[in-house]
Amino acid sequence: MKTASLRKELEYNEDKVAIDVMMETETSKEIRILFRKGQLMKEHKAGYPITVEIHQGWITFGAEGEKMTLKTGDLISLDANIPHDLLAEEDSIVRLTLSKLDTVARVKKVLE
Repeated sequence: MKTASLRKELEYNEDKVAIDVMMETETSKEIRILFRKGQLMKEHKAGYPITVEIHQGWITFGAEGEKMTLKTGDLISLDANIPHDLLAEEDSIVRLTLSKLDTVARVKKVLE
């Protein structure tokens, strides 16, 4: 059994998005992404399907030429290789579920 909290030990970065691995299971990696209002994850894509949950806050999520508003409690899933971006409209906590085959290094590279 493993446990983690998306709301404990929050360490926001003022200059860029903060990424922490919360847990790894046999099939997935659970990542917490902390955004300050106005922070952006530029357009990128994942080589495997992903799921994004807005745990707290408000994000403008862009995918396939469409922008949508995602707020606390909203979920979105994307197939592999779909370009997408995230812009925080307010301070936000986002949970990202990655395939076990994907890498956290790839996600962190988006912030460079």
